[in-house]
Amino acid sequence: MLILEVFHGKKLGMLKKLKYILFFTCVFVYFNTEYVFAGLSGRIDKIISSKNLSSVEFGIVVVEADSEMVVYSHNSRKALTPASNMKLLTSWVGLKNLGADYKFETKVGLYGDKLAIIGGGDPLLGEAEIDKKHGRAEGWVFEGIINALESKDVNEVNGIIIDSSIFDDVRVNPSWPREQLNRSYACEISGLNYNGNCVKIGARKVRDSVELSIEPSTSYVKLINKVESRGKNAIGSYRNSQMNVLTVFGRCSSAASFEVAIERPAAFFGFCLAERLQSAGIAANGQLSEEAVDQSEVEILTKFETPIEDVLRRCNKDSFGLAAESLYKIIGARLITGGSGGSWPGGALAVSGYLQGIGISGDEYFLDDGSGLSVKNKLSANLISQTILDARQSPYWPVFKDSLAVGGLDGTISRYFREGKYKGKVFAKSGYIQGVRALSGVCTKGSKEYVFSILANKANGKTKAAIHDIVESIIDY
Repeated sequence: MLILEVFHGKKLGMLKKLKYILFFTCVFVYFNTEYVFAGLSGRIDKIISSKNLSSVEFGIVVVEADSEMVVYSHNSRKALTPASNMKLLTSWVGLKNLGADYKFETKVGLYGDKLAIIGGGDPLLGEAEIDKKHGRAEGWVFEGIINALESKDVNEVNGIIIDSSIFDDVRVNPSWPREQLNRSYACEISGLNYNGNCVKIGARKVRDSVELSIEPSTSYVKLINKVESRGKNAIGSYRNSQMNVLTVFGRCSSAASFEVAIERPAAFFGFCLAERLQSAGIAANGQLSEEAVDQSEVEILTKFETPIEDVLRRCNKDSFGLAAESLYKIIGARLITGGSGGSWPGGALAVSGYLQGIGISGDEYFLDDGSGLSVKNKLSANLISQTILDARQSPYWPVFKDSLAVGGLDGTISRYFREGKYKGKVFAKSGYIQGVRALSGVCTKGSKEYVFSILANKANGKTKAAIHDIVESIIDY
């Protein structure tokens, strides 16, 4: 009995020692963690308080992802212009509501003796970058339609109908800069898109003159050639009062090309299709019209599908505006307007509903478009970080994370974070419009992942480097 009591006493002493050890270990870890985060906070404060950045308005938050503990915050709930960081919100709400298996569909069929093309809002139909990725030749969509008609022994159609009613016909957001509407990033948005809703204009010097060309080859767009065959290459274009008439100006001493957004993209597709049908010996008689059809009366011949993963990658890795706006309008159509008539107001209602669902206050945002081209968009850094955290908790996280640009490797941040300790550890979406810089996403530090959002308004030439320094500091500390 005495032996047992002595043993019991020793055991109690050991337990006390273990408790003390555990207590002091926890205290050490706590204060060490606080010390590390205090060091990080000091480093970020030093970066943004630089004299060169005194006029820049920052909104920043850094969150340890697993615990969701905020380790740094500066104006994190202030609504600022996000530029292309708006695409993070748009793409996540799109993926969450449409699902990872969703495919954008474009259907082709016979509507009586007419050929009907039913758009599904696909932003990548015939788009050069995605076709290159999948090894598809230019014009493969038209070849597919021709083959489908020939397999049915159809050698004549008495009209082509383009049904783009899945979206409304407001193709240009009223807040977009008017002087930029012929730029590829500000192209029109339609329920039927083709080739990024752009044409590529080529110029080459031939003796003492300059020849112009258009890809894809079409007479839908007319060019007025004002290019001089002298001096250093500098070529541009501007629109005229007549639709799809472009004046090309500047100087050309060697071959050059650039992309220009066209007007009425759905009609552009229909016009190019009619030209291709005629070349293939299929008579395209009658008229080209844009109208909704009764799909139950259409004999479907073929369809083209684009997986949502491709759209997400072009949206986030490459900041392709058409991808974001199509996602924005499609969720508006799905959630607000009964499957058609997707619009910017409908997209705003759908995204706003999501934000309310995750507890974001209404004073932390204003929604105007899906891509961030509009300066009216306002988001807080907190909102963006909460969106990423929500995505991270979802089964769709691998798909969403894979859509982000990777520092030092691909997308819009491939040229940054190239040093060994940062390369491949930053997964983010960049953002830029005049006066705005932004970068939000996740970065890895050992076994831990940190969610961050950095928004800068009234940005200057030093802001981008400062943002990169902040992200590198998260990994360093």
